[in-house]
Order: sequence, then C-alpha cells, then structure tokens
Amino acid sequence: MELYRTVAKPASETRVIEKSKFIGHIMPVETREEAEAFIADIRAEYRDATHNVPAMVIGDGFQIQWGSDDGEPQGTSGAPVVQMLVKEGITNVVIVITRYFGGIKLGTGGLVRAYTSTAAATLEAAGICAVYEGCAVEAEIEYSFLAMLQKLEGDMYTIDNLEYGEKVTAHIQCLRDREEEVRSLLMNITSGGAVIKNTEYIHIKKLIENN
Repeated sequence: MELYRTVAKPASETRVIEKSKFIGHIMPVETREEAEAFIADIRAEYRDATHNVPAMVIGDGFQIQWGSDDGEPQGTSGAPVVQMLVKEGITNVVIVITRYFGGIKLGTGGLVRAYTSTAAATLEAAGICAVYEGCAVEAEIEYSFLAMLQKLEGDMYTIDNLEYGEKVTAHIQCLRDREEEVRSLLMNITSGGAVIKNTEYIHIKKLIENN
C-alpha cells in the first residue's frame, strides 16, 4: 500500500522571471530538525539574496505544514508553495526558493506564480517517488541456489546485498504485502533449505516515472 509521496533526491532549479532570479533548492527530510538545518544552510549560502523563502511539509498525514514569506508580501510565497506541495500529495520535503530582485515588481499574483512555478520546476528536477510499506528479509542459502535467486529478481523482490561465507546470506527487499510470496519462493527454490535469519519492516521508495 502506498503510504505517501516525496521527492526522490535533492535538486535545484533556476529561473529568471522579469529580471528577478529565482533559485529553488529541495531535499527529502524525515524531521523538522532536518528541514530547519537545510533552511539554515541555504540562507547562509545565499546570505546576499533579497529573499530566501522556505517551505516544508512533513509527516505521512501532512502533520507539519509551514512556510515563511521572508519579507515578501504576506501570503505571496511561502504559503502558496506549501499549498502546492499538499495539493500534489508531496510530504517529507523541504524547499527554499532564493530570490535576487531584478528591479521589476511582480505584484501579488505575479509573486505567487513566480514562487509556485519555481517550486514546481524544482520538484520536477528532484523527481517524485512513492513510499510503500516494505519488508527486509535476511535469508541464508546454499551457493548452488544463488543463480536462481538472482535470475528471479524483479517485481516481486530485489536483492539489496549478498554476504559470502560458508553459505550465502541474501538481504532481500520486497513490498510488505508480498512477504509471504517471497518466503514461499525462497523455500521452493532451495528445496526447503533456506534459513530466514531476520525480518525487518521498512519503507521502500519507488520512483514515479514521467512526472
């Protein structure tokens, strides 16, 4: 089951609108503390900018929604970006849009469009991924079964890591609702010889193509 959507990786995007330069920086985060540290870093890097407008949405239920206009007219920058992220269903993300004023005032509507369009372009550059409930299975198998395990890797499971000792320890990831299928498959391809050493429940990210 899909839990939520977030950005796949940190990214930046630059746009020039009516001679003002807008630079968006975005990063996936898990906590407000991570988001605030990112905001502080961007503000320090672009301390000479006219504005550094931050926005964050955190939590699988969008529990934290916060933005600041950082000196822009109230409601023209931070809040619209937060609203756009929530509307798109994106969470666990922080974005800072830096503006270097180019001498032409954009007006209230122009500012909203400039900040949200820069945020959208930055979001596209980062890519969007869906986050699912996942399962990490650690299984010990004989070397003779390794080739078959690797051959069947695909939609049902992925092999995250292999450890080589007297036997092979395979670290396998799958969606949680396919855990029993993967366990059964391991037993089938090893003629019942696989030893499940550990199982953990994790979050798995899958990139959503063509956003």
